[in-house]
Amino acid sequence: MPHRILVLSASVGAGHMRAAQAVELALRELAPPESVIRNVDVLTLTNAAFRKIYGEAYLDLVNKAPHVLGFFYDHMDKPRKADDKRDALRGLVEKLNMSELCDLLECEGGQPWDVVVNTHFLPASILAGMRKKRKLKTPQMTVTTDFETHRLWVNPPCDHYTTATDEGAAYLHHWGVSSEDISVTGIPIHPVFAKRKDRTECQQRQGIEGKRPVVLQLAGGFGVGPVEQIFNSIMMVETPLELVVVTGKNAAAKKKLESAAPPKQHRVQVLGFTDQIDELMAAADVVVSKPGGLTTSETLARGCAMVVVNPIPGQESRNSDYLLENGAAIKINNLPTLALKLAALLGEPHRLQQIKDNARRIARPQAAFDVATRALRMAGAGVGV
Repeated sequence: MPHRILVLSASVGAGHMRAAQAVELALRELAPPESVIRNVDVLTLTNAAFRKIYGEAYLDLVNKAPHVLGFFYDHMDKPRKADDKRDALRGLVEKLNMSELCDLLECEGGQPWDVVVNTHFLPASILAGMRKKRKLKTPQMTVTTDFETHRLWVNPPCDHYTTATDEGAAYLHHWGVSSEDISVTGIPIHPVFAKRKDRTECQQRQGIEGKRPVVLQLAGGFGVGPVEQIFNSIMMVETPLELVVVTGKNAAAKKKLESAAPPKQHRVQVLGFTDQIDELMAAADVVVSKPGGLTTSETLARGCAMVVVNPIPGQESRNSDYLLENGAAIKINNLPTLALKLAALLGEPHRLQQIKDNARRIARPQAAFDVATRALRMAGAGVGV
């Protein structure tokens, strides 16, 4: 029997959107024929001012004042007081700017949705508010996208939550979510990461020689952070290496790095935005990146060692903790030490292999399919039961 499933996210950074895409693609593989599956960025349904404040301001803070994000992350991860008007005000502002989303949730084309899957807490909060007022009965699932969870993800009534880790599940339970309503699935990543790929073939397709250790430097979809400084630090490594830099949508960074003259012992390739991250990771030994939930999950799925740089205080610093606790990464606290620590890692093949093995051990490459299966169960499709 075909079903109607709505996947909702918000373009606050790239990770939530990539998680939504992963769930959508998995649903399209698993859902009965003729099912209606729609993936919507809720910020496209609001006015320009709200979209700028909610989405673009986040990227500005990532680049210019990440400590401010860390402050708000901790500040909002505290118990609600009975007379606390902050959550009520936030909810009112969100609702006033989300009338189109409310229309979409109530039913599109005269037909209700069987289930809504959220990869950001904003639509989950709106839907929960509508259900509390009995304007809507549609079940919803919330898919968390970091290795720890946060109070903002908890928006009852919500029928099911998925988390990356047991620790994330335990923290949701601390906020009152029944353990029976939580599944530990991992963070949903593109289904292509669930398919094994030959390293040599990927290197050939991506123009990588593979004669030296392969280091992949990532700057996220938007190319945020000190891209040039990280590049310069990697270039200071004396051990010959092959570096692939992905600058995302940061055209200025791409142009600047392309004009750089790397030391003779290194081979460098600079890319802009690409949809070949899965193959680049399959070809790499080491990934140098901020530890966003999606990038981290992809790195683990491809069995790469991760070198953590510049984690955003809050969710990314906690993602970093998870990697370090499991021996799947090293962390650079100060960029001037990056060359020293990366050279040491590349100079110890046994240690590098151990970190790669640990990455594979905690990877969840099938997470998108596990989330999709649970969504279909909620919709009554009976897939994977």
